[in-house]
Amino acid sequence: MMPITGLALQSCAVALLLIFFDFANGDVSYSFPEEMRRGSVIGNIVKDLGLEASRLSARKARIDTDGSDKRYCDLNLRNGDLTAAGRIDREGLCGDKASCVLKQELMLENPLELHRISLHIQDINDNSPRFNKEFIHIDISESASKGARFPIEEAHDADIGKYSVQTYNLHSNDNFILGVGTNSVELVLNKELDREILKEISLLLTALDGGSPQRSGTVVIHITVLDANDNVPVFSQAVYKASLPENSPLGTVVLTVSAADADEGLNGDVTYDFGHISEDIKSMFTIDHKTGDIQLTTTVDFETASSFELRVTAKDGLGLTSYAKVIIDVTDVNDNAPVIYLKSLTNPVPENVSPGTEVGIINVQDRDSENNRQVRCSIQQNVPFKLVPSIKNYYSLVTTGQLDRELVSDYNITITATDEGSPPLSSSKTVQLSVADINDNPPVFEEQSYSAYVTENNKPGSTLCSVTARDPDWRQNGTVIYSLLPGEVNGAPVSSYLSVNGDTGVIHAVRSFDYEQFRSFKVHVMARDNGSPPLSSNVTVSVFISDVNDNSPQILYPAPEGNSFMTELVPKAAHGGSLVSKVIAVDADSGQNAWLSYHIVKSTDPGLFTIGLHSGEIRTQRDISESDIMKQNLIVAVKDNGQPSLSATCSMYLLISDNLAEVPELKDISYDEKNSKLTSYLIIALVSVSTFFLTFIIIILGVRFCRRRKPRLLFDGAVAIPSAYLPPNYADVDGTGTLRSAYNYDAYLTTGSRTSDFKFVTSYNDNTLPADQTLRKSPSDFADVFGDCDASPEVGTHFLLRNSCSSSCSHSATLFFCSFNRDYRTISYLCISFLDGYIVFVVHVQS
Repeated sequence: MMPITGLALQSCAVALLLIFFDFANGDVSYSFPEEMRRGSVIGNIVKDLGLEASRLSARKARIDTDGSDKRYCDLNLRNGDLTAAGRIDREGLCGDKASCVLKQELMLENPLELHRISLHIQDINDNSPRFNKEFIHIDISESASKGARFPIEEAHDADIGKYSVQTYNLHSNDNFILGVGTNSVELVLNKELDREILKEISLLLTALDGGSPQRSGTVVIHITVLDANDNVPVFSQAVYKASLPENSPLGTVVLTVSAADADEGLNGDVTYDFGHISEDIKSMFTIDHKTGDIQLTTTVDFETASSFELRVTAKDGLGLTSYAKVIIDVTDVNDNAPVIYLKSLTNPVPENVSPGTEVGIINVQDRDSENNRQVRCSIQQNVPFKLVPSIKNYYSLVTTGQLDRELVSDYNITITATDEGSPPLSSSKTVQLSVADINDNPPVFEEQSYSAYVTENNKPGSTLCSVTARDPDWRQNGTVIYSLLPGEVNGAPVSSYLSVNGDTGVIHAVRSFDYEQFRSFKVHVMARDNGSPPLSSNVTVSVFISDVNDNSPQILYPAPEGNSFMTELVPKAAHGGSLVSKVIAVDADSGQNAWLSYHIVKSTDPGLFTIGLHSGEIRTQRDISESDIMKQNLIVAVKDNGQPSLSATCSMYLLISDNLAEVPELKDISYDEKNSKLTSYLIIALVSVSTFFLTFIIIILGVRFCRRRKPRLLFDGAVAIPSAYLPPNYADVDGTGTLRSAYNYDAYLTTGSRTSDFKFVTSYNDNTLPADQTLRKSPSDFADVFGDCDASPEVGTHFLLRNSCSSSCSHSATLFFCSFNRDYRTISYLCISFLDGYIVFVVHVQS
C-alpha cells in the first residue's frame, strides 16, 4: 500500500465530501472520506436538526448505538459538532460493498428524542493493487495456437470504484500480449511457441488503480513451455450461490463446485483450490481438492457477517487454471434473546410523586432480523409502575399510583422482553427502585391521654410517668422530640413544676409538690418530628397528688404564742359536766390524716377536768369544792389519725374564782425548784462556748501567722451561700470551715424560771422543713429535754428573744448564742462576722 500525500488527501476530501440532510422523521445523513483523524468535524447536529446548543448538556445529548456496536463519532456538547471518534477503515467495515453506511443514533432526553444518523463512508485511494501470489507459474504447450488465451488471476484492490484496479501493463515481450477476460486477466499468445527455441519465459505484470497518484502492484509470471495440453478446466457455472443458516454445525457442506477438462489423462485431472480470499474467510471454509466440496469449519453468525464471497480455482494436471466465484448468503435464525438496557433511572423516587411520573427510560434491542427482532416488553402486575412505549424500542417507566414509603420502601421491578421468533426468546431485567421518604406522618402517641400519680413531698427530679409517640417516617422525619407546651399551674409556669426528657419522653418533677396547695393539674406534652417542615401532635398528661401526713394539727384556740397566755375563769359553783372551755384545732391534711382527737396529757388536778375526744370541749368531771386549787394548768395534746401520727400541745390556764380581784399578782407565784436546774445548764453551756471560742481564736491566730509566711487560701473548701437564697429564719454561718450546712436558731423563754431563760439551738435543712415555715417546738418536746415542768406560768412572761438579740448584732453579723438572766436582767449573746478573711466573734452583755 502506497502512502497518500497531504495534497492528494485534501483534493480527495474536497472531491468526495458531500454533506446532505434528510429532515424526514428526524434523520440526518453525512458523507465523509475514510481515514479521517480523530476529532475531525463531520458535521454540526445543532444546525442540521435545528437544536439549541445551550441545551445539549441539560438534555443529556449523546450518541447511542445498538447493543455492542462500536461508536464511530462523538458529539461536542458545547457547539454541537459531530466529530470522528477514531480512524475509520472503510475496507475493514464494508469490504467490497459499493456503499458503506454506518448507523448511529442521537439520543436526547427531557423530552425524549431520537434522531437516526447515517454515516456514508467514502473510499479514498489508500490501498494498492495486490496479486494473490508473488509468482505465477504457467505451463503452456508448444502446440498452443496464436491467439490462445491463458487466464491470470486478477489483482485485488481493497478500494472500490475508480480507486480499484483499472488497468494492467505487461512488460514488453515477443510472445504474449495482454487481454482482459470476464473474471481474470488473460495472456494472449501473440506468437506461437517453440519449445526447442524457448523453454521458459518470465513476464512482469503490473496492475494499476485509478487514483491520483496511481498505486500499483506487480506479479512475476513464469511460463514453462510444454507439450500439448491445449484445454483448460471449465466450471459448470461462472458464479455459484448458496444459502447457509447461521449456527450450522461444523462440517456442513455448503456447496460443491465442478469443472471439466476435455483433455485426457494427466492433462484432464482437475484439482480445486481457493483463489484470492482473506485469511478470516479462509479460516471459516475449506474445499476438497478432489471433489470440490466447500465445508464449514467454524460457526457463522448472521449478526457478524450476512454474506461471504469466495474465489475458487480449477487446475488440470499440467497447470491450466480456470476461475469461478462463490457467493454464500447467511440466513438468520432466532438465536439472540432481546437485551434490556436501562438508559436512565431516577432513584430514589420521592413518595409524593404524582401518578404518571416518568422515573426511567428502558431500551430493548434484538440483534436478529425481521420478525426475530420484533420485541414485546412487559412488566409484572403487582407494582405501581408500567411501561409506556416511546420511540423505536424505547419505553418510559412511569408510576401508576401513589407511593407510600411507610408501606413499601423498595421495589424490585422485573421487566420481561420477548421477541416474535420461532420459538420466541425472552430475557428479564430487574430494576431496583427505592422510595425516598417525605415527612407526611406526624408523631402519634400510644395513648390518648396519660395519668401520673405522685405523693406530696416528693424529691425534685423524681420520675412521674413516660409518654411515647411513634412516627413511621424515616431518619430525621421519624425522630421524635418531646417538649412541654407553655402553660400555668396556680399562676406559675408549668416548667417550674415538670420537665420532660426530649429524647425519651420521661416526665420528671422539678419541685416537691404540696397536696395542701393543689391536688391535681394538667399539662400538655408536644411530640414533634425533625422533618422540614416539622409535624407535631399533643397529648394531655394529668398529674394527681396524693396526701401524706406532713402537717401537725394547728391549735387556733388557745393561741400557742403571744405576749400573754389565755386564762379562763371557772365559777366556784360549777357543777360536774359544766362546759369550761374548748380547744379548737385544725389540720391542713385531708382524709384520715386530718381526723383529730384531743387528750389531756397533764393537769394540776387530774380528776377535776375532762376533754371531749373529738370535740375538744373541756368540762368538769365533778362539782368544784373549796379544797380545789385556784390555779389549774391543763396541757392538752391534739393528735391526728395519720401514720405516723402527728400532734401539737397547748396549755390551758384555769382560775377557779368568781372575781378577778381574788387573783394574786404574778410576782407572788412560786415556781418549782426543778426550774432552777436550767440556770446550771446555762452556765455550763456558757463555759463550753467560751472554751470553744478561745480555742478557735488560738487556731485563727496560728493560721494567720502561717499565712503571712506562705500565702494560701484559708477556707478553700467552703462554699458561700448567698443570703438571698435563705429564708428569713436562717442564719448563714457557712464558710467557717466547721459548719457545712445552714442552721436556724430560735430562742424560747422557759415558762417556769424566775432567774434565766435559755435559747434552744436547733439545726435543720430543706429536707426536714419547708423554706417558708418556722421550726416550732411543742411543750412536750421541751419536757423531754429538761424534764417535767409543774410550776404555774406567769402572765405576760412569754416573749421571743431572737428579734432582740438579732437587732443588737450588725447587719453583716450572725447571731450564734442568746441567753436571758431574769435575776440580773441581762441579755447575753454571741455574734459572728467575717472581715477581710478573718472570723470576728463579738460577745455582748446588755442590761
